[in-house]
Amino acid sequence: MAPSLASVVNSVWEQPLPLPSLEGERLTDILRLIRTPGIGPVMFFQLLRRYGSMADAIAALPELSARGGRKTPLVAAAPEDIEKEIVLAQKFGARFIRYGETEYPPLLHMIPDPPPVLTIMGNTQLWQRQSVGVVGARNASANGCAFAQKISSELGQAGTTIVSGLARGIDTYAHKGALATGTVAVIASGIDLIYPPENEKLTKEIRERGAVVTEQPFGQAPFAAAFPGRNRIIAGISQGTLIVEAAPKSGSLITARLANEQGRDVFAVPGHPLDPRAQGCNRLIKSGAQLVEEAADILHALALPRTQDMRELPLFDYTPETLAEPAPELQERVLAQLSPTPVSIDYLRAQCQVTPGALFAALMELELAGRILRVPGGTVCLNSF
Repeated sequence: MAPSLASVVNSVWEQPLPLPSLEGERLTDILRLIRTPGIGPVMFFQLLRRYGSMADAIAALPELSARGGRKTPLVAAAPEDIEKEIVLAQKFGARFIRYGETEYPPLLHMIPDPPPVLTIMGNTQLWQRQSVGVVGARNASANGCAFAQKISSELGQAGTTIVSGLARGIDTYAHKGALATGTVAVIASGIDLIYPPENEKLTKEIRERGAVVTEQPFGQAPFAAAFPGRNRIIAGISQGTLIVEAAPKSGSLITARLANEQGRDVFAVPGHPLDPRAQGCNRLIKSGAQLVEEAADILHALALPRTQDMRELPLFDYTPETLAEPAPELQERVLAQLSPTPVSIDYLRAQCQVTPGALFAALMELELAGRILRVPGGTVCLNSF
């Protein structure tokens, strides 16, 4: 049997959470803030730490966005819209889990940008045990799909939960292989929508026998920017992520990069050099990913003692005392360093030669004004839209 989650990582409840727990906070207030256009998970917790309460953070939005250069004040999502979402989700059979609650995926607490709230259907105990993400190409080969199904089945039989993204190709067969033992589907749409349409039967089976998870609002159709966010959750729930097939530029490689940045294991299946679907995996292996030929390779790697507790991953300091009031000229200096290509916040701070608090305050106001975008993985770029 695979080791339990507790035997690999100490319980997150033994130490303070990296970010403020939302357990006990009003669900309506949490959803009002995170459903506000332009506010992602990092901004959500930054606001909460700066103002100390949901109500004060919501009240500060118009002034902060105006200071960042927004022409019309930014206001939080309307309470009546949030109440409608809650009612519709509950009628559909879904429920909400706040960051910090015991049902929230333990390893997801440890990433820099965890979802403040998840909408879920199914068995939340599945991510309380050892979990492995299995992802890959949508236009996967027959051999790739067969391998994904086989290794997911074998890992599941060893007591491991399989996490994937319910996409065509590798994801679909990973879920099928682990359906009998436990699988988690992380989706880029509302909990009520099924994408792709051909996975309707599989989605319904996972809702009943596994778990479906999303950070998107009820009724939200999938959109391009939601998929990298979904990928960070797949990597964040999992102790390790396996890439079965991937082209050199693919969403699966984004998942691998995020897993690596989160301090998790990255595994890859080698392939023929002339097959474009194998190039991404081969490059991952050359870069240090662990080569996988069978389930035992993953189980052995995950059983090894870790040299670093995943709680020690670098987390941004959003405490109120470090958030200085930025001068307008600092915002211009920040914008001058940015382009549509994301750069790390550490690089940006070095270029601007400012304290972390001043930079984060400037980024907060620029992001609320819609002038910059925060990208999963601790990077930012200009908003070119």
